[in-house]
Amino acid sequence: MGQPAALEGLSPAEFTDDKFGVPTVRDILAELEKPGRDPRPEFKMATFRDGIESLSDLQPNMILEGVVTNVAAFGAFVDVGVHQDGLVHVSALANKFVKDPHEVVKPGQIVKVKVMDVDVKRQRISLTMRLDDTPGTSSRSARRSTRPARPAPVRTTACAGTQATTRRRDCVWRWSAR
Repeated sequence: MGQPAALEGLSPAEFTDDKFGVPTVRDILAELEKPGRDPRPEFKMATFRDGIESLSDLQPNMILEGVVTNVAAFGAFVDVGVHQDGLVHVSALANKFVKDPHEVVKPGQIVKVKVMDVDVKRQRISLTMRLDDTPGTSSRSARRSTRPARPAPVRTTACAGTQATTRRRDCVWRWSAR
């Protein structure tokens, strides 16, 4: 309150009832003597970027700060300041394997994300927390490109008898690599 003299003249016994005793009221009065001090922990808020107010303002490769609004088995939804939450897929939460997204992020947590793709028509925002990822490529397609290509399977038949009227159920279908 900023007036310690006014607080010193108060008697804690005047403010007690069956819920609050003298020690509780005494503690409250002692805290009121310290002006400008808030005993609660500091509350952090995400700072949304100026000028980003709608889906059409987002561009791939933008790095934004956001708040995790929901965590699901397939990833986390992050509010980046537009009126639609973006999805960070479980594979894009970290540079290592993530079995459970709840181990990496929690609702209310402030995170930095990179915009990977914006689909205005379907109102979808694809985000990643791996800030070194580049839009348009996924880690899955990058892994596939390093694998040797498998030969396409060839379907061959071995039919009982060589007659043209052989029924389909008499044939054995085999799949083999070329």
